[in-house]
Amino acid sequence: MSAPDVFAPTTLGPVRLRNRTVKAATFEGRTPDGVVTDELIAYHRAPAAGGVGLTTVAYLAVAPDGRTHREQIVVGEHSLPGLSRLADEIHATGAAIAGQVGHAGPVANGRSNGVPAIAASAMPSPLSMQMIRTASEKDLTRVTRAYVDTARLLVRAGFDVLELHMAHSYLISSFLAPGLNRRRDRWGGPLERRARLARQVARVVREEVGDAVAVTAKVSVSDGFAGGVTTAMSIELAQLLEADGHLDALQLSGGSSLMNPMYLFRGGAPVAEFAATMPALVRWGMKTPVGRGFMKQYDFEEAYFRPKALEVRSAVAMPLMLLGGINRVETMRQAMADGFDFVVMGRALLREPDLVDRLRAGSASEGICIHCNRCMPTIYSGTRCPEWAPGQVIPAP
Repeated sequence: MSAPDVFAPTTLGPVRLRNRTVKAATFEGRTPDGVVTDELIAYHRAPAAGGVGLTTVAYLAVAPDGRTHREQIVVGEHSLPGLSRLADEIHATGAAIAGQVGHAGPVANGRSNGVPAIAASAMPSPLSMQMIRTASEKDLTRVTRAYVDTARLLVRAGFDVLELHMAHSYLISSFLAPGLNRRRDRWGGPLERRARLARQVARVVREEVGDAVAVTAKVSVSDGFAGGVTTAMSIELAQLLEADGHLDALQLSGGSSLMNPMYLFRGGAPVAEFAATMPALVRWGMKTPVGRGFMKQYDFEEAYFRPKALEVRSAVAMPLMLLGGINRVETMRQAMADGFDFVVMGRALLREPDLVDRLRAGSASEGICIHCNRCMPTIYSGTRCPEWAPGQVIPAP
């Protein structure tokens, strides 16, 4: 069979998309009061108007303790009007809108949130310099219900896709990683038990939304640290989630926001710029050998997760989204030939929000992002590309 056209209309579960391109969830830095702003709408309208099929709103927390820090949106009745307005604005461009739904777990800054962080097992937080406590049965029941409530509200807001965050050492991911999950109860031990929370959340969300929206999950092909999720574990998790039948697709990512963030962001490691955005104590810590090792540098390669993602592709039949350094139209077409169903782009669209339209029209064959990663520290002041192309307008932070 011939590979599908990446720029042709398709479906994701019950949702019709104008093409197979997805704007990745990357924190926008445009919600200082934890609600939708005009700046957040402009940020997502730009790639939507630029031709992307689906744009993803980042880090919609299911609970206050699920935020990475206090400026993120907690989905609730108070944030519903803004979320509805955001969905309407994106639909007006012809694109669809996804919400990345999650609980940050150990990646949450408990000091910023004013609520203690939780994880699969207790551990010190390099973000808040506090102890993260072990999630109790009561916590897990509460969080599971919060996923259901969040899903219900996002359907009311008019979102098309719910992306469940199961990667990057967030709460669900902390259960999946054996080095972060030292439990001896029904939530720990072999992967089938460590995956209990992931499968439970996928099930209850699907039961809540039915076929009103598509439900996907972001999972890791490799966490990039000793004790993290490996590719073999990723394959086993994908097979479990496929057998359960609650998800419409998996988005294949990697790295750990807590243990090894640069495994996801290949290219330059902007240590000095990132440290400058941190509180004084964390800034000091990043100057130590341990802190410097936190931001390792990995050479950039086009489609750097492709080899590991192909292993997952060979093990399951469900739709998969390929992420990680996709900048060229030839890479997008290769992904289709490889059997992936969607391509997910982040930094390339931050640099050039209209890139998809220009790739489709043939006026460009690749993006101009240089993968310096100096966009990473800007998440605290309005995510943007410091190397913005001449003549382009940067959405105001």
